[in-house]
Amino acid sequence: MSNSIFDQKLSLDTFSKASDLKKRILFAIIALFVYRIGTYVPLPGLDPVAIAELANRHLRGTGLLGMFNMFSGGALSRMTIFALNLMPYISASIIVQLFTMVSPKLEALKKEGESGRRKIHQYTKYLTILIAGFQSYGISIFLMTSPGSPVVIGGLFPVIAVPSLICGTMFLVWLGEQITSRGIGNGSSLLIFAGIVANMPASIANVFELGRAGALSTFSVLVIFSVAFAAIVFVVFVERAQRKVTISYPQRHSMMTKGSGVDGNHMPLKINSAGVIPPIFAYSLLSMPLMLANLVTETENELVRDLISFFSRGGPVFSVILIGLIVFFSFFYTAIVFNPAETADNLKKSGGFIPGVRPGQATADYLDYILTRLTVVGALYMAFVCILPDIMSAKFGVQFIFGGTGILILVGVTMDTISQIYTHVLSHQYKGVLKKMDRTRR
Repeated sequence: MSNSIFDQKLSLDTFSKASDLKKRILFAIIALFVYRIGTYVPLPGLDPVAIAELANRHLRGTGLLGMFNMFSGGALSRMTIFALNLMPYISASIIVQLFTMVSPKLEALKKEGESGRRKIHQYTKYLTILIAGFQSYGISIFLMTSPGSPVVIGGLFPVIAVPSLICGTMFLVWLGEQITSRGIGNGSSLLIFAGIVANMPASIANVFELGRAGALSTFSVLVIFSVAFAAIVFVVFVERAQRKVTISYPQRHSMMTKGSGVDGNHMPLKINSAGVIPPIFAYSLLSMPLMLANLVTETENELVRDLISFFSRGGPVFSVILIGLIVFFSFFYTAIVFNPAETADNLKKSGGFIPGVRPGQATADYLDYILTRLTVVGALYMAFVCILPDIMSAKFGVQFIFGGTGILILVGVTMDTISQIYTHVLSHQYKGVLKKMDRTRR
């Protein structure tokens, strides 16, 4: 039987026959539609006109809070039930993962397998509720005490707003889990992806409007779109780049080697093993002091203004701290997803080895050496992409079409989702071949 079925390109006909995949994609689309509806459901007791004026003062533009508003698909500027989005959950994940590295109890739970991971995930949810409660209370106090307060129900507002915002965040956590298990792709990433995509038309239209009004020259508009396109191409290139480590298995014989006794394989190591996690973690940590300053105290206070200026996005201090945090979380998260010692031990047990490197500790050291160099390159690449919007904003005085983290998320989520779709289609083809072979034998 010819194996060309696995070599052919995926066609619409092949895709249409994968019924399970179509159900998963449909579920994901419906879930994202529900999420987008929620970003327009306002918190009770607020004046929409006053909210719009408040958002223009605090959430528009290139600031850090403006970036989180972009992640939420505009829900924060509209003060809806999804205003906090998944940021409390992301912050809780950072804290729990950091504690897992230093707490023997959490480390033991992690090694218990699926049951241990479920317990750690449950702890993350509990912490998410605490963080969301703290942030929602800060938002409530800010809305009540800010000049031109949009609150129309007085002191009763926190009693309504805090549970509503907490429930909104936990609903998104649950929705993300459902997309991951019953849909396609990573649910949490897709929710953030949907928020960024929702803001893209307005950002593009804003650049064209500035060009039409004469605030930007035609050349500047072309440069902005050219840089955005080049950044996307650059991110795609780096995200697909791999360092292939040759692995040999002397005990395996293959007709491809014509009796040589060695079957060559490769271990692919990505330049950016941590994905978009490092910049998201970095921005989440940097947002905490700025969010406190914006949401708890009036910005007329001189100390608060100094704090906001110190942590203002695009400033030299902010950029240095951001780069440092991205590098740190790149190494931290890479250490979580790839263990050189464990990989070397598994290779030794399976009879594999890296040519020219002794099995065991020498292999672990060699893999660690390669991974360290790749992580340095990956961290610097992510840092450059993340500060690119600040450079463009400082140069042209306009918000960049896509934020650096937004580009990483858009490209990363798109590639991951397409890869999962491709895997599902191949699985469907493989099952079809097995059924044909079974019918032939009968």
